[in-house]
Order: sequence, then structure tokens, then C-alpha cells
Amino acid sequence: MPSKEDDRNKELTIPSSLKWMPRVVTEIEKVVRDMGFDEETGDFLAIAVTEAVNNAIIHGNKGDARKKVHIRFEPRKDRIVMRITDEGGGFNPEKVEDPTDPKNISKGSGRGLYILRTLMDKVDISSTSSGTTITLTKFK
Repeated sequence: MPSKEDDRNKELTIPSSLKWMPRVVTEIEKVVRDMGFDEETGDFLAIAVTEAVNNAIIHGNKGDARKKVHIRFEPRKDRIVMRITDEGGGFNPEKVEDPTDPKNISKGSGRGLYILRTLMDKVDISSTSSGTTITLTKFK
């Protein structure tokens, strides 16, 4: 039997197009409001989800509108868990270069995971040849 917390879960599936980002932001704003996060934490959550969805669209699905990005919000009493899944070919997070290394400072990309790890309490990445799921957790 599903718990009452399961009833609060929200799922959103969008095509791989940045034009859907306002819808994603609207959903995270609702979750933040419903959970009573303070404004700063709400901003962190919105930035993190936006970054993860952008990466799923651009890097994971390579902008292929036939592929989808799946976003799941799992509000709990003491935390929010957000799962962003693409349908791309996967990647090895160990091979992502450190954006704070002086040789990478001037690069125009490569900061996404760093941003997520800075803003969230926990970041888990599961990547296979059929897609990547990034799980973001923020405690209250």
C-alpha cells in the first residue's frame, strides 16, 4: 500500500527541448512552496533542477526531441529527492574534469556537476548506455 508521502510525488516528462524549461521551473516552484523551503534554498533547488535538466537535454539526449527527459519530485518530511533521467548514451562521471582546476577555468562548459554538488546535500549519478539518472537530495 502506498504511503501518504508517495501521493505527494510528482512526475513530469518533457521532450528534449529547452522551450520546456519554464514548465520545469513552475513545477519545482510548486514543490518548494508546498514543502515550505526558505527562499534561498528554493533558489538552490531551482538552479540545480534547471542545470540537471539542461544537461539531460543538451548532453544526454543531444537535443533529440524524440528522446524524453523524466523528472520526478519526491517530497518527504525531512527532504526533497529529485530524479532527472535522460534517454542518452550515458557518461562516466569520473571522467568529468574539475572545473576549478586552473587549466579548466576558461572553458565554457563543464561546471554542471560541480554546481549540483555545491548546491545539493547529496548527488548520485547512475549512468548506463540507455540513459543517465541524476538523483538530487536536499534536506530541510
